[in-house]
Amino acid sequence: MSREIKFCLVFRDMWQSAGKYVPRVDQLAQIAPAIIEMGCFARVETNGGGFEQVNLLFGENPNKAVREWTKPFHEAGIQTQMLDRALNGLRMSPVPADVRQLFYQVKKVQGTDIARTFCGLNDVRNIKPSIKYAHDAGMISQCALSITHSPIHTVEYYTKMALELIDDGADEICIKDMAGIGRPRSLGKIVANIKKAYPEIMVQYHGHAGPGFSVATILEVCDAGCDYIDVGMDPLSWGTGHADLLTIQAALKDAGFSVPEVNMEAYMRVRSMIQDFMDDFLGLYISPKNRLMNSLLIAPGLPGGMMGSLMADMESNLATINKSREKKKEPLLSQDDLLIKLFDEVAYVWPRVGYPPLVTPFSQYVKNLAMMNVMQMLKGKERWSMIADDIWDMILGRAGRLPGELAPEIIEKAKAEGREFFDGNPQDNYPDALDKYRKLMNEKHWEVGEDDEELFEYAMHPAQYEAYRSGKAKVEFVADIAKRKEEKNRRIPVAKDGSAPEQATGTRSLPTTPQILHVDVDGQSYRVTVAFGDTKAVPSPVSSAPSSDSAPSSAPVAGDGRELLSPLEGKFFLVKGASDIPVKVGDTVKKDQTVCYVEAMKTYNAVSAENDGVITSIFFNPGDTVSEDDVLMTIK
Repeated sequence: MSREIKFCLVFRDMWQSAGKYVPRVDQLAQIAPAIIEMGCFARVETNGGGFEQVNLLFGENPNKAVREWTKPFHEAGIQTQMLDRALNGLRMSPVPADVRQLFYQVKKVQGTDIARTFCGLNDVRNIKPSIKYAHDAGMISQCALSITHSPIHTVEYYTKMALELIDDGADEICIKDMAGIGRPRSLGKIVANIKKAYPEIMVQYHGHAGPGFSVATILEVCDAGCDYIDVGMDPLSWGTGHADLLTIQAALKDAGFSVPEVNMEAYMRVRSMIQDFMDDFLGLYISPKNRLMNSLLIAPGLPGGMMGSLMADMESNLATINKSREKKKEPLLSQDDLLIKLFDEVAYVWPRVGYPPLVTPFSQYVKNLAMMNVMQMLKGKERWSMIADDIWDMILGRAGRLPGELAPEIIEKAKAEGREFFDGNPQDNYPDALDKYRKLMNEKHWEVGEDDEELFEYAMHPAQYEAYRSGKAKVEFVADIAKRKEEKNRRIPVAKDGSAPEQATGTRSLPTTPQILHVDVDGQSYRVTVAFGDTKAVPSPVSSAPSSDSAPSSAPVAGDGRELLSPLEGKFFLVKGASDIPVKVGDTVKKDQTVCYVEAMKTYNAVSAENDGVITSIFFNPGDTVSEDDVLMTIK
């Protein structure tokens, strides 16, 4: 009898490897029955990774989304799985142990069966606690090997890691080939080694299609004993996504494996619904380049999940770079020019920061370092001149042990800035925090929720959760969709008399001034200003120093002092965590003291005071979007 291979639809990752967002909960509930009716999936990836942050950005409750989304699969006997970033939980930065433990308890009762846990550094110390947390919650613990290709990451390296994880209690192993650059024969050898030592351990392969190895790899790992294959489906397969269900089914069937049949009528309905979701709004966040396979991805080894957001990030980065070049009367760069510079810089940066596997969050860290280096050098500044705090944590060992050695130039920079290296247990750097967040929720009169699920969300995603609770997130999201739709319409030819596109002789122009939109969110009307094109923010203090009537004549006045400029485009925050104490107008600060952050490319970039003095003005509210060189505050 031929050996059986089962399929898992990585529905969450399909979307986030293509673009920025996943469908809303109403869309998820709509498509679930048709996915079930396809009859070919033993598992569906329903949540994890960036899924819950996306819900919060929508203004949706992620706990409600997970419950509604997983329920129909349970009723149909299909297992659900989530992606867990070990020390980082569901976010880009490390998570306290008590929050990590609550994470598993909450997701299990909400309907998640399998926790796929990976450490972006392949540090087993970060994964091991998650095995226990999963078992305590009654979940299957699937531990992942983050695959990359370097002189360090050999077949022996990954075999040793897999066997250590199984000895520590892992129920299953995932070959997580997040960039699709694992070489087929080598990955087959890793699977064969695992199966030789532990024939009963289930092995699941997850690989992205971008560089072009995926079909060959899937055949190799199945020959070696793999049990489950992650697949995508049209119109979100291939490109930066995953190998297509129909292709893999046909290839495996031809190779003699027993594979499930696909109900093609249901398949076509799912395919149509995915396209409808893209046409509704999700396609606004999907770059056409992400639908293409590209062998250039072999060299930088950047993962598909990250490439989905990279192209969106590059739009704003390219605009920022070209503004600077235009002022200097230098030739403008194209997106392809910038992409090649970025790939070249990744190749320079990656070995110098110790070969971290290029998977979330460390792929973003390496990419962000490369991008910031490119941007700074194009402006005539030095390489390594801007490194975010979270990236320093990786470099210093606070997030785990790097696989390779740091370059001397990185060590010298750390010492010059007085930064200390750490070789202990990374979790020790992040003390328990649930009591702190429970107290904050009590002060805000917020319910901790069923099974403490709201407490968990707040502790896991403080800034995003506050924006969700205030309604700010949904208003900004709806406004962003309106802006993107208008920009898309700009590219649709229209005649002056409004006749059909095929009769057009001109193009629709974007407004040249900010426009007022009236947005209805859950029955509440909001008035939102949406700006188009090159919009340089005009400083207008959010808060100011005491008036001259109540202050000595020598006191600084609002707006007086040295301007502190934003180093890049992103979202403005005064603090990284809800319990941190923000600076305010009137505070005395020291030169090089961190006074705020600009969150960009999924990391918080610290902005430091450039002089001793008193803060006289702060020009933005937390969560506001800022452009490069916007005045964030003044210090005198």
